[in-house]
This record gives sequence, structure tokens and C-alpha cells, in this order.
Amino acid sequence: MPAYTAPYGLYDPSTEHDACGMGFVAHIKGQKSRGIVEQALEVLARMSHRAACGSDPETGDGAGILLQLPYRFFNKKGLELGMDIPTARQGYAVGMVFLPSDSTDRAACERVLEEAVTGEGQRVLGWRDVPVEPQHTGRVAREVLPVIRQLFVGRRRLVPSAFERKLYVIRKLAENRIRERGLDPLGRFHLASLSAETIVYKGLLLPRQLPRFYKDLQDAELVSALCLVHSRFSTNTFPTWDLAQPFRYIAHNPEIY
Repeated sequence: MPAYTAPYGLYDPSTEHDACGMGFVAHIKGQKSRGIVEQALEVLARMSHRAACGSDPETGDGAGILLQLPYRFFNKKGLELGMDIPTARQGYAVGMVFLPSDSTDRAACERVLEEAVTGEGQRVLGWRDVPVEPQHTGRVAREVLPVIRQLFVGRRRLVPSAFERKLYVIRKLAENRIRERGLDPLGRFHLASLSAETIVYKGLLLPRQLPRFYKDLQDAELVSALCLVHSRFSTNTFPTWDLAQPFRYIAHNPEIY
């Protein structure tokens, strides 16, 4: 949806103000645990007063969590799907990808993303369908619900820091090509994160809905030493799946995207 700069219906831009809520939980010695994730989700739930909803009281402006990539969890999930999962030393990344519901548009977007990976000399390991529970979203959120999948990318001939930079290039190439070729007419494609260090689970959700919607967030093997959570109160932009926060690397209240 567009952000209006002039009054539109009952909307008056002069009344806009910041109202989001965010929280951060970390183990000071970097020890990963399930407890850190659960504490962060509790922080998020306690920020419900900082979240907003519209005419549909079960559709929020957005909520999300950023955490360290839980390798043990993804090792298991990848192996279950028959992927050739690299060793910890070789490394791999996981992308959280929002995709169009139309199968033709979705396949085209996936193809462009895979081509960006291989074109930059990295390896496509496979795709995983993210298990979600749509009944834990509001009606409006369900109407625009993207297909959510995770792309596993193997690192080739790069040190970890260079791999992280390469993943940024891959993301930007895919986003630009999909936009330029008109492959996503409804604007459903979005890379919530693509990293070998962190991953973002987010959506057009209320704070309490996030761990109910994403079954992964209920798994005991999903651990982290740090978590960043964000509850969105939309001010100068309208609520959408892609504008839910945290962002890929940093979260902040001003809604500059």
C-alpha cells in the first residue's frame, strides 16, 4: 500500500508519531539457550500495548524476532529433506523468503533467486517450506499471506565475512531483477533475511501471534544467545507483511525502510 502524504479519508498525516516497541535479550557470555528465545518472546508479548490493529482486531501492524542462526536445528531440518548439508567449518546460510501465492509467479521468483546464488559462485542446497498456522492470524493478514519458504545456501571459496557480504549482493540482485522483470505484480516477494549469522521470523501479526503462527519458534532446538524483538505501531507507512520488523541487520523505531 502507498504511504499518503496528504489527508485521505479519515487519515491525517499531521497526527503521525512514533509508537513502536522493541526489546533485546542476550547472554553476556554468548551462551546459546532456549531460555533466551523464550524470554525474548515473553518480552514481545508484554509489548502488546505498543502494537496496533485496524478494523480487524486480530490483524496487527507487525511483529518479529531476530535471532542467531540455530545450526543444530537447521542441520536436522535440512537432512530430513535430503539436503547435502555442509559441515560447520564449510558453512551455509538460510534465507527467510516471502513469496507470491500464485504458483507461476512463485516459481519465477524462486528461479531468479537461485540464479543469483549460482551466478555469484555459491551453492543452492535446497528449499524448506516453513510450517505455519494461518489460523493464528487475522482475516486481513490471511488475505495477503505470502508463501513462506527458507532457502539454504552453501558457502563456496569464501571466508565467513566475505560470504556474508556476498549474501547481501545476492539479495539485492534478486530483488532488483524481480522488480525490473515484473515477476511479482502483487508485491509479495520479500527476503526477510539471508544470512549465515542470523535469521528473522516476522509477519503481519500481533505480538502474541508470532510464536503461534511460526511452529519453528516452539521448537526446543531453536536456540540463541541473543534475540531482538519488535512490535510495530504503524505510523507513516501502512501495515504489510514485508514492513514488519525487525529488519535484516538492525531494528529501529523510525519507519525508514
